[in-house]
Amino acid sequence: MHTFIRSLLSWALCLFFTVTLSGCGYNEFQSLDEKSKSAWSEVLNQYQRRADLIPNIVATVKGEANFEQETLTRVIEARSKATSIQLTPEMVNDPEAMQRFQEAQGQMGSALARLMVVAEQYPNLKANQGFSDLRVQLEGTENRIAVARNRFIDSVQAYNVLARSFPTNLTAMVFGYQTKPGFLVRDEAIITAPPKVDFNKP
Repeated sequence: MHTFIRSLLSWALCLFFTVTLSGCGYNEFQSLDEKSKSAWSEVLNQYQRRADLIPNIVATVKGEANFEQETLTRVIEARSKATSIQLTPEMVNDPEAMQRFQEAQGQMGSALARLMVVAEQYPNLKANQGFSDLRVQLEGTENRIAVARNRFIDSVQAYNVLARSFPTNLTAMVFGYQTKPGFLVRDEAIITAPPKVDFNKP
């Protein structure tokens, strides 16, 4: 009899905690956390895709004898710095690491944008089918980066809203769910906005 009562109490407690955890947003935290990790993995995939294109772009541009060496050097250095900073989905909760990653990717984006602007001044490059194909691939990759980044931003926003809203904020405090850093508007501007180049300056 005592065994039956204990089993019944255990079952009732399990049911109580299941209902309680579901109602307080615990399961939703798990779902949104996994969604943000998945979205971040896609961001990394697209940034890696861009990094993989750079050696081919640099090799093609080097074929133009008078191409600006400084521009090429900046692209190579920016790629080296950006690829040296890898954030796993678990590290995404570190604001400082995220900032370093975003700054490095922003510098690489700016260096690439400048290279493409400078390349416009070289007729041989503009007529080079290989370079033209690489340019199309790069543009497509930048679009994929923007889409992946926006999905990550949305997933982090949904997670953070849950972490800050009542009563799920109580669940966040109990289980240690902290808000996640995301891409800020100014960081997106660094990555996506092409640099201003004035060829009239000495």
